[in-house]
Amino acid sequence: MDRQETMGVFLAVVEEGDFSAAARRLRMTPSAVSKIIGRLESRLGVRLLQRSTRRISLTAEGSTYADSARRILNDIKEAEIAVQPGAEPRGRLRVSLPSAFGHRLIVPMLPAFIDRYPAIELELMFTDAIVDLLAEETDVAVRVAAHSDSRLVVRRLAPNRRVICASPRYLERHGMPITPDDLQGHICLGVTARGGLNIWEFDGPDGLQSMRIRSPIEANSTEALRRLALAGIGIIRMSEILVGPDIKAGRLTALLTRYNHPDGTPICAVYPPGRILSPRVRVFVDFLAEQFANPPWLHGAP
Repeated sequence: MDRQETMGVFLAVVEEGDFSAAARRLRMTPSAVSKIIGRLESRLGVRLLQRSTRRISLTAEGSTYADSARRILNDIKEAEIAVQPGAEPRGRLRVSLPSAFGHRLIVPMLPAFIDRYPAIELELMFTDAIVDLLAEETDVAVRVAAHSDSRLVVRRLAPNRRVICASPRYLERHGMPITPDDLQGHICLGVTARGGLNIWEFDGPDGLQSMRIRSPIEANSTEALRRLALAGIGIIRMSEILVGPDIKAGRLTALLTRYNHPDGTPICAVYPPGRILSPRVRVFVDFLAEQFANPPWLHGAP
């Protein structure tokens, strides 16, 4: 039995949690499965599985080996698919999206993707937390945030500028801030556990300026903060893509525009590296790049 087949037997035991169940799945005898795992552990010089009368569990080394084995076998499978003439990308694609940005901007793009690639099964996960793609076995994420994880491949999709804004109702009650320092006397709405987004940057006569806001109201959802701002609760700093329609309609008023920082955090697609890029990931990221090159919100959406 070669190493690829051995990895497959090991993963079957891990996934089934039992030698007998793995043997039935593989159409082998339990003793044959046990011998293969024993030879594997002998060759590696480590114990991969903790065995008891009731259950089988992974050791730390076993967990590391299982992660690597899954990636290797998946790479082999993707390589075989990639070289098949006219092969259609297929299989499940797990995508992590920011909540408000994902719902309002990415989801309207997806019908065209689904029509184009009907054999791809999409699994969408909406969260404003930074997901560990490797630990969560997520294929690709769309992020509007700084990227510090050097393990990931980052593809820039579009520039992004953040604007500070509030509703006319809030400004009637609390007045209009004229300079960034005036924000100290206002209710600024913050993002829970995302310190970087609570540092508001400005570019004025005295050069670049950063201010960490102290907010009495925070949320881990940018859509929640947007709705609070629309209700007149406070001032927000948010992607112009998200609040642009509200500003255009007069529901929100852009503030401190002469101090707008010229740069923003770009919108990016990030995915784990691999010697062979999954066709599913490749076509999805290419599709997003195509959509952002001619974004739907330029034509009135969302």
